[in-house]
Amino acid sequence: AFANTGLEHEKTLEFINKCDQNFGFNTVWLEADVRHGERVGTGFKIVSYETASRKGEPFHEIIKKYGIPNTAYPHCTRELKLSAMRSYLKSLGINHKEIKTAIGIREDETRRVSKQQELNNIVYPLINDFPVDKKDVLEWWSKQDFDLEIPEYLGNCVGCYKKSFKKQFKTLDGNPNALDFFVEMERLYPKVGNREDHKIDRVFFRGNTSAKTLIEM
Repeated sequence: AFANTGLEHEKTLEFINKCDQNFGFNTVWLEADVRHGERVGTGFKIVSYETASRKGEPFHEIIKKYGIPNTAYPHCTRELKLSAMRSYLKSLGINHKEIKTAIGIREDETRRVSKQQELNNIVYPLINDFPVDKKDVLEWWSKQDFDLEIPEYLGNCVGCYKKSFKKQFKTLDGNPNALDFFVEMERLYPKVGNREDHKIDRVFFRGNTSAKTLIEM
């Protein structure tokens, strides 16, 4: 399954589609289905390569309910990726805690291994079963008929708040409109999800930096 946030790089969507065509994955395309005004968690809806959101629609709905995600409120992956996938598994009668979740972290990325891997039944095949590093991965893809084609500084989520300002600036150099969605979300939902004692408007980026300020910088 692939859970689309609506803000994935278009090349990511193309890549997944090509993987389907070349490797026969039969990927199920999912998007978060947000239930507003209900005390129920995020569900899922099934889409396709052709119908997948490309203007941030699922992300917008998550922000509308839970507020802007940032380092203090890191709920975007939880709601847009994990909740959608787990809800889909539940619809198949599968408890996500009872099956192993394989994460594609490489041998040279062990710092990213979860401290709760046993509790959450997480396995790391590219570390423990088939140890590979970045060089191995790049070499393997160099022999294929297609590749991801995204510069490393961009990543799949182009405006991810976890990126350094240096990478954000480089992104904006290539596309001055790259953070338009983030500017709009900060304008519409600065208070959503804040505690009553939280007086500062919520923004996306490090050091309580707004998208508008980041663009000005």
